Amino acid sequence: MDQVDGVEIVDQIKTRVVGIDIRLSRTTFAVVDVRGEIVAQDRFVTADYPDINDYVKVLSDKVMMLVEENGGYETVRSIGVSVPSASSVTGCIENAANMPWKGVIPLAAMLRDRLGLAVAVANDAHITALGEKAYGSAHGMQDFVVVSISHGGLGSCFFSNGHPHLGYNGFAGEFGHTCVEVNGRQCGCGRKGCLETYCSVRGLLTTIDELMAEADEPTMLSDLCQKDIASIAACCDKGDKLAIEAFRRVGDMLGLGLANYASILNPEAIILTGDMTAAGKWLLKPMRASFDEHVFQNIKNKTRILVSILKEGERDVLGASALAWDVKEYSLFK
Repeated sequence: MDQVDGVEIVDQIKTRVVGIDIRLSRTTFAVVDVRGEIVAQDRFVTADYPDINDYVKVLSDKVMMLVEENGGYETVRSIGVSVPSASSVTGCIENAANMPWKGVIPLAAMLRDRLGLAVAVANDAHITALGEKAYGSAHGMQDFVVVSISHGGLGSCFFSNGHPHLGYNGFAGEFGHTCVEVNGRQCGCGRKGCLETYCSVRGLLTTIDELMAEADEPTMLSDLCQKDIASIAACCDKGDKLAIEAFRRVGDMLGLGLANYASILNPEAIILTGDMTAAGKWLLKPMRASFDEHVFQNIKNKTRILVSILKEGERDVLGASALAWDVKEYSLFK
């Protein structure tokens, strides 16, 4: 606060927040200003800390160091966190299928106690949608769906009348855990036949393994030391029939799931994000064909399907920062 003769007259406006994006492969955190500009960011390997207490300590120490090196604590209002299987209602990670920490983890409270600032935690798909709404392809839209297709998961969040629908306990939008095959592939959530076991990157790799076991003809995929989306798509570009068929099967299943989603919600657009979008036409063409075949006829040709324009490394820290601005301010340093 500014003072005149020792009397406080004006509250200082805090112009920055911290956005944290926690994924299985890495944790990215950034200081973000009121205009949505990333002032500074850093990252570390999430899997290096399988004990949640060790992880929270390391994350807190690194966040404090980054903040102090870039304006200090007095400039930071609050913290937003993106993490899979989190509830914005409870601030907890709850039974994450694809993370190293199991059970219910009160992450918001743990970080608030260490950092002394207000902390808001939300599901990664919710955060992705916030990022798209504030800075990306959904800017200006009121009714839309964001679907994130990552290595192991398939998450989503939808906005209705300009607001995210989070559900009673904060777990709405678990698109990847809708069942599409009775007694199908085993999912990390404990059930069988979940959509993400077919349409995530891991699901694609399983499909490739199944096709290679069935096929008699040679495939360039056999010579790949590491199969990722870019290398598999490159095989498609060279005419590899097995690679093309793998994307066709995934696209067909994904299009069916999206058609069911759109038939219920009637969104203006579905925005796709995540690793799988790098497949381009090899995924998107069969997905769109399947979508058009299965979607409710009254909304056919009225739902746009878009690929996110935001950078993968920035979207979710920006979305987490947008979440941080909405949490009630709290600080031990006033």
